Amino acid sequence: MPMNKLLCNTSIIVVMLLASFNQFAFAIDSESDVYAFDDFPLEDLLQYPDWFKQSFLDLPDDLDEAALNNKRGIIVYFGQKRCAYCKMLLDVNFGLSDITTYTRNHFDILPIDIWSTEEVTTLNNEVITQREYALREKTNFTPSLIFYDSQGKEALRLRGYYPPYQFRAALEYVADGHYQKESFPEYLARGDSGTAFEPGDLNEEDYFIPPPHNLDRSRFPGQRPLLVYFEQGNCHACDILHGQPLRDPAIDKLLRGFDNVQLDIAGQTPVITPKGKRTTAQQWAKDLGLFYTPSLVFFDEQGSEIIRVDSVVRFYRLRK
Repeated sequence: MPMNKLLCNTSIIVVMLLASFNQFAFAIDSESDVYAFDDFPLEDLLQYPDWFKQSFLDLPDDLDEAALNNKRGIIVYFGQKRCAYCKMLLDVNFGLSDITTYTRNHFDILPIDIWSTEEVTTLNNEVITQREYALREKTNFTPSLIFYDSQGKEALRLRGYYPPYQFRAALEYVADGHYQKESFPEYLARGDSGTAFEPGDLNEEDYFIPPPHNLDRSRFPGQRPLLVYFEQGNCHACDILHGQPLRDPAIDKLLRGFDNVQLDIAGQTPVITPKGKRTTAQQWAKDLGLFYTPSLVFFDEQGSEIIRVDSVVRFYRLRK
């Protein structure tokens, strides 16, 4: 498939995959409502919480001040004023008192508008615009958060919106120093050590290719592009994906133009990756840095990753 057509088809799929969510627009009153909201650009401009740090965006000075106040570091927040996902972060996550208190106790948050031409002094003492900073850090998915420890080392990067469960874990992961000895997916997995997922727990589709999963495209290209679904049992977002968007006939038709493979993100199923590496589903997910389910990763016929969707998503985000 020519690259332009592949990119077009992939864009159409990611647009349509979750477009059907748009008809379900509810008020967000609790964590359980994270997956039901209208994600069109906001009519009213977002306002930052009053406890976000107001500064001259001289990040070295801000980091020094955070350290003097016995904080673990700083969080640089990249957002947009009409971003529905940013509103989710501010209203849902920071609307929970435990998250707000924990964040304020351990970090200073410095907001960056990814479109602003105002200047920021980076931790490398470069003076550039906020727009240039956002482009350099590849924070096109908003909100994006970069956690820096008290020494100015990047400890964690979250791209896109993550629900309270994962967000709490991210805060603790950095504040408690776990980033110094393990990856964030590994840290999250430790909380699931008492849970065993059976293959039957996963949602099924008739176009999923059964094992063995030899996805190697390093020697010979595949006949079709590849879409890998990393999922797990007891996953509400996975149930929504299969129960709503994947039931759409137009989406179903497009997906059948791909080789579709479903993997349990915590499973020991043997896999040969598109680059020819022998591994397991769990280890491959770790190597890809995945910790959210469902995560959808698109590959071309040569085995190169095209795009991934690995956070709470809706159709407006995906049609980009």
